[in-house]
Amino acid sequence: MTKRRREPLSEPLLEPQTLRTRDGHRVWYALAGAADGVPVAVLHGGPGSGSQKSALRLFDLNRFRVVLIDQRGTGESTPHGSVRHNRTDYLIADLEAIRARLGFERWSLLGGSWGASLALAYAGQCPQSIAGIVLRGLFLTSTREIRGLFVTSRRRAPRAWRKLRAAAACDQSSQLSAGRCAALLRNGANAARQRALALAWRGYEIDVLASAATGGAVSPRTRVSPRFARALTGKYRIQSHYLAHRCWLGETRLLRLARHAAAAGVPIAAVHGSRDPVCPPANLRRLARAVPSAQIEWVKAGHLASEPALHERVAQAVAAMFVSTSHEGRNLRRAA
Repeated sequence: MTKRRREPLSEPLLEPQTLRTRDGHRVWYALAGAADGVPVAVLHGGPGSGSQKSALRLFDLNRFRVVLIDQRGTGESTPHGSVRHNRTDYLIADLEAIRARLGFERWSLLGGSWGASLALAYAGQCPQSIAGIVLRGLFLTSTREIRGLFVTSRRRAPRAWRKLRAAAACDQSSQLSAGRCAALLRNGANAARQRALALAWRGYEIDVLASAATGGAVSPRTRVSPRFARALTGKYRIQSHYLAHRCWLGETRLLRLARHAAAAGVPIAAVHGSRDPVCPPANLRRLARAVPSAQIEWVKAGHLASEPALHERVAQAVAAMFVSTSHEGRNLRRAA
């Protein structure tokens, strides 16, 4: 008897759209899942990384209407790598414009790393628009965390860190900072130096993440094409721009916004890797002190959403937090 050939699983169908802003940006976003499903916006990390289609695996697309969004200058949004009119308040305004365009009275948020920061900031400023939040690997935008990335974490990847310091032309360890990288990566700076710095930053980031990752979650290094190098330069230009300004938030303000969101009735759940080398696991304790109602959980994992244990628990948190609103789905889909 001949075995029947197994058909490959079909990829989720994306419906791409573009928001044109008055200040010259084109913000790409795409919808997936059930047309009448519970609406959830996915906020990517970085800053500067762009959305990942793999995030859709966290959702039952028969029950959810998922919106992937490339923040200003990232992914498919243009102008790529632009830091002009690119701050946290602009991103929040873009999110509100997309929500209104799609006709959602409220939607929920899933944010990882920087996306978790943006989710709290957005919910704190516009709680009436948010039905619930799930956070993964919370970044509090503190000076402590940013210095940890550029200085303290060098112990995890000493060789890659030395390459990054050389690419940033730093004679002393303390000179390596987001501000220095932002200056070197600004538009109009030497292209070869920008490329070298972006590649060195990528190598350092990969090694730091790999130092704590589980289950082979970190992608291996691949040959870098000129196009990919340009994309990396844009990514790290935006990231250094945001980090040099503490993302226009800072820990005190961000936790104040989280408190405001919770006080307005927005439920918050957070899952964090206990071995996270980028966003300290203690960030969840800080969130819990500021927002006692927040549901928090540590998982034996690092930082990346692709780590199996972290992926599983975030998917469970998404179902527990957002499926309870499924009966409201149609009500949430139409603005009053």
